[in-house]
Amino acid sequence: MATKVYIVYYSMYGHVAKLAEEIKKGVASVEGVEAKLWQVPETLPDEVLTKMSAPPKTDIPVITPNELAEADDFIFGFPTRFGMKAAQFKAFLDATGGLWRTQQLAGKPAGIFYSTGCQGGGQETTPLTAITQLVHHGIIFVPIGYTFGAGMFQIEKVKGGSPYGAGTFAGDGSRQPSEIELQQAFHQGKYILGIAKKLKTVA
Repeated sequence: MATKVYIVYYSMYGHVAKLAEEIKKGVASVEGVEAKLWQVPETLPDEVLTKMSAPPKTDIPVITPNELAEADDFIFGFPTRFGMKAAQFKAFLDATGGLWRTQQLAGKPAGIFYSTGCQGGGQETTPLTAITQLVHHGIIFVPIGYTFGAGMFQIEKVKGGSPYGAGTFAGDGSRQPSEIELQQAFHQGKYILGIAKKLKTVA
């Protein structure tokens, strides 16, 4: 039976969604894996989103909290708000109390990816603070460390991401994920599944 991986994200302007697509490619490059993209529910009304110049949502299906239990592994993505995950994603995880009570997510591996507005905007604090909800579920956080090699030390060009996971900088919204950021996202998807398979072998 194929390992079922859910890549669950929130993306207001599309930056996190682009990383999610590359992560899915990385996951799918591992044999015996079924990767699926999901969006978490939007919490803002359309009127507010219009004022924020947010583009229409893509046709990626919206996940419900209980559907998380169907997956073997997760990779969660979200933009940053004041150095922490966006409220939309937090609201989604806040609604997983039933899964927490029955510990249905315990022992499942998960990674994190993200987008920030600028270099000092939370490339490390965002995933660091996001780990707390994973811990309460007993989910095993899998960082990428420095396994991306030389790409982790890129300083000649602006590059998001950290040892916690893949990342990108949105700037004023016009900047899109660069080629090296997309490569890091692909690497994260492939790497996490390699670790997940090792964990299942041990179990």
